[in-house]
Amino acid sequence: MNEHVLWSIRRSAAVRALTLVCILAVLATSAPPVATAGSRETRQTLYRYAQDTWASFVAMTDENSGLPTDSLAADGTRSVQTSTTNIGAYMWSTLVAEELDLISHGEAVARLDRTLRSLETMERHQPSGQYYNWYDHRNGQVLTIWPSSGQPLVPILSSVDNGWLATGLHLVANSVPEHAARAEALFDSMHFGFYYRPEVNRIAFHVAPSTGESPCCYDTIVSESRIASYIGIATGEIPSREYFGAWRTFPDTCDWSWQETKPLGVYRTYYGVDVFEGAYPYNGARIVPGWGGSMFEALMPALFVPEEKWGPRSWGLNHPLTVEAQIHHGLVEAEYGYWGFSPANTPEGGYREYGVEGLGMNPEGYASNNDKTLVDQGFAGCPGRDPQPEPAPSAYTDGVVTPHAAFLALRWAPGAVLANLAKLERDFAIYDQWGFRDSVNVDTGVVSPYYLSLDQGIVMAAIGNELGHDMLRRAFATREFRRALRPVISIEEFGALSP
Repeated sequence: MNEHVLWSIRRSAAVRALTLVCILAVLATSAPPVATAGSRETRQTLYRYAQDTWASFVAMTDENSGLPTDSLAADGTRSVQTSTTNIGAYMWSTLVAEELDLISHGEAVARLDRTLRSLETMERHQPSGQYYNWYDHRNGQVLTIWPSSGQPLVPILSSVDNGWLATGLHLVANSVPEHAARAEALFDSMHFGFYYRPEVNRIAFHVAPSTGESPCCYDTIVSESRIASYIGIATGEIPSREYFGAWRTFPDTCDWSWQETKPLGVYRTYYGVDVFEGAYPYNGARIVPGWGGSMFEALMPALFVPEEKWGPRSWGLNHPLTVEAQIHHGLVEAEYGYWGFSPANTPEGGYREYGVEGLGMNPEGYASNNDKTLVDQGFAGCPGRDPQPEPAPSAYTDGVVTPHAAFLALRWAPGAVLANLAKLERDFAIYDQWGFRDSVNVDTGVVSPYYLSLDQGIVMAAIGNELGHDMLRRAFATREFRRALRPVISIEEFGALSP
């Protein structure tokens, strides 16, 4: 996924200015009126979104086990399965619901008591203390058969999913005195060094205890998996140098010319690790990409870790550029009229990854549409790697937008986020008693019939931070976590560059 060398980078200031004018014009002329970010009207809108999204969690969660389902159908049917990520999302969403006075402190304590009681008795791996990936949400039993298909399921221990569960536990331990000791005990029993592979200085995707399978490894920094790295480093179970083991981009040599974009960058050394600080040219900027170019990969960890503050020369540059790129792709490059691209339920059925394909290192891309329109900027200086023509906006048919991706941008572009959400709500039957459905095909108008607990948890976290003065960040970034993580994050200088 290397950058188109001179193409985007040398785009004139006049062209960049015209692009910005186009974006602002589209937002101004086609979106419903939206109050200024931070205004009373904005807070009321966000509160309404939180109120209805929380109602979806109430409908998702088993009254006895305190575990949320993975997906809730529009008719109220719950899927059997849940994941460790879903459980973590429910816990932090409960904290947000209390903070916003959607529920009382007593109700929050009671709900979390049921969840913790299940977690304390659910089967998990020893001695790592890691939880399995899929459980029956009704009773906390490990799933060995996939409920909807009846196919055998090998239980695995997922580093990133356990990272999100540990995040929820850490937040409860620092927010609910009645449950602090229980949540902290569970958090402390989860050992993330279990996933660390020192020979490559990275963490494994997962471990299957029954087979010994353990595919290696998460190898891109713009990935949701960095939450597991953060926790492992903060607890001293993973060395600080692991943070620099993942690619920022793949190298810029012809050995890597299978990528669709050639990166620009230089090598720097941190903690004895040589890091290629590559970035991809995109719309006049340089951006450090993820594997798929999705909002989830780039911004979900920032709901809890103040990355842009701790890393002003890295995440402080890259996060707003990622948001701008998502907006540009949706409104200008593909001319959908809407934006927000991340893994989501497919409106017509199923689940798949969506993203801004030009910002993904995966050569097959996380396209923003079901018809999988891809780009190839070529790889200058390498045989047979001439750039291919840019797809016209008309090539981006069956585009899929997911609201949770827009919510992830709330910190960096609140006005654009609210305008986008208002337009989605106005133009499609995507919003009802349980908040936003998971996705919509903006060409056909087909709306997903499901709500996914992870994506609803992202919505709750973004709103909780916005209306609750960074409540989740403050609870996550304890003194001990700051002391361990901030020095590591702060020293890096990405190759990211504003136009």
